[in-house]
Amino acid sequence: MTAPHQMTLAEASGLIAARRLSPVELLADCAARIAAVEPQVNAFIRQTLPEAEAAAREAEAEIAKNGPRSALHGIPIGIKDIIDLAGHPTTCHSRLRLDHVATEDAAVVGLLRKAGAVFPGKLATHEFAIGGPAFDLPFPPARNPWNTAHHPGGSSSGSGAAVAARMLPAALGTDTGGSVRHPASHCGIVGLKATYGLVPREGVFPLAFSLDHVGPLTRTVRDAALMLNVMSGGREDYSRDLGLGLKGLRIGFVRHFHETDMPADAEMAAALEEGARLLAAEGAIVTDVTLPRLSEFAAVNRTVLYAESSAVHEEWLTTRPDEYANVTRRRLLPGLFLPAVDYMHAARRRTQLIAAIEAAFQDVDVLLTASSMDPACRIDDTEAVERTYPRQARTPFNVSGHPAITVMSGLSSGGLPLSLQFVTPAFTEALLLRVAHGFERAAPWKDRAPPLDG
Repeated sequence: MTAPHQMTLAEASGLIAARRLSPVELLADCAARIAAVEPQVNAFIRQTLPEAEAAAREAEAEIAKNGPRSALHGIPIGIKDIIDLAGHPTTCHSRLRLDHVATEDAAVVGLLRKAGAVFPGKLATHEFAIGGPAFDLPFPPARNPWNTAHHPGGSSSGSGAAVAARMLPAALGTDTGGSVRHPASHCGIVGLKATYGLVPREGVFPLAFSLDHVGPLTRTVRDAALMLNVMSGGREDYSRDLGLGLKGLRIGFVRHFHETDMPADAEMAAALEEGARLLAAEGAIVTDVTLPRLSEFAAVNRTVLYAESSAVHEEWLTTRPDEYANVTRRRLLPGLFLPAVDYMHAARRRTQLIAAIEAAFQDVDVLLTASSMDPACRIDDTEAVERTYPRQARTPFNVSGHPAITVMSGLSSGGLPLSLQFVTPAFTEALLLRVAHGFERAAPWKDRAPPLDG
C-alpha cells in the first residue's frame, strides 16, 4: 500500500471508510513526514500533534462503531495562522500577536471539526497575510518544496508548502488578492477560492473585508471538492459533476492578460497554450475572450485593500509601527494617506469591472487565464520577489468575487511548477471543479511531486 502521507485526501478517506487505514495510522505517518522534512520547509508555526493524536483516536473509535461522519473524518488538515483554532495562538506570523490565544474555533474550523477532521498544527503565513516573505519576524518564512531556495508563494505559504511536501493532505488558506491560488501555483497543487461569502470568515483575522476569502489547498481537484462540501456548510455536493468531462463546454481564453497586459515568462505562456490545446482535445470549445485590462483590476484591488487594511491596522500602525516586519509596514502605511474619494472611485469602477466579467459569461461557461506570470523566484532575492509578486492574474476575481481555481500546468526547465486558472459564474463551484478535474485528468504531470528528501 502507498505510504499514508503520500495519499490524496480522497484516497485516505476511502481507506478509512473501508477500515483498511485508521486515522491514528494516517496521522502517525504524516507526523513522521513532518519530522523528516519540516526543518527544510518551515511550513509550521506551531505543531499541535498531541491534541491531534487524541482526536485521531476518538475518530478511529467512532468510525469503528458508526462509520465516518464525512469524507474528512480522521483526516489531518493544517490551519493558516490567521485562522482561529481554539486554545492556540493566532499569531498572524507577527510579534504583535504572539500572546493572542483563540478562545473558540473560527467558523470554518468549527465546520471541519464537526465533520471529524483533526488539526496537527498552525501554518506559516506572510505577516497579516500581506507582508513577506520576511526574515525579520519571530518565525522563518516557509520555503518551496520543489526547491527550498525558492519562494512558495503567499500569503498562505505554509499551507501550500505543507500540502505540496506531503506533510498533510489538505490545509486552509485565505485569499484577498490571490493568496490561496499563489502558493498553489508555485507549489504545484490545487488552490480554490469559492464565490465571495460562500465560506464563512468569522474568526479569521481580516486583511480587507470585501476582498477576503477562505479556501482549501489540496493535491487534487477531487480533494478540493470534498473540502468545499464541508467548508460551505454542506450546501451541496460539489463533487457531483467531476466525471462529466469537458465535451461541449465553452471556455473563454483571456489571452491578453498574459500576452499584452502583463507579458508572461515564455515557459508559463507556452504551458497556457498547451493547456488550451488539452482542453480542446478533451472536447471543450476554446475561444478568445476580452476583459478589461489587468492594470484596471489591480488598481481597484490595491485601492480597496489599502483602505480596508488600514482600517484594521490603524491603531498598531500609529502606536507600534516598529513591531511589524519592514515589508509589512511598507505595504500597510499607504492606506492611512488614501483619500476617501479614491476609495469611492474604486468602488464605482469595481461595479463596472464585475459587470464586464458577467457579460463575458453570456457567451462562455468558463474563463481560462494565467495565474502567476512567472515560476517561483529565489526567496532571498528581494528584488525578484518584489518584481514578480504582483505579476499575476488572480486579483480580478477577488475584485469580482467569482469562484476561481488554480491547478498545475507543467514544470519549468528549472523544475518549478507552472500553472493556470479557471473561473466560472458566481455560485457555480460544481462547474468550476468539473472543468478543473477534467483538465487535471488529461494532464500528463498530475502525479508529479516535489523531489524533497526526507
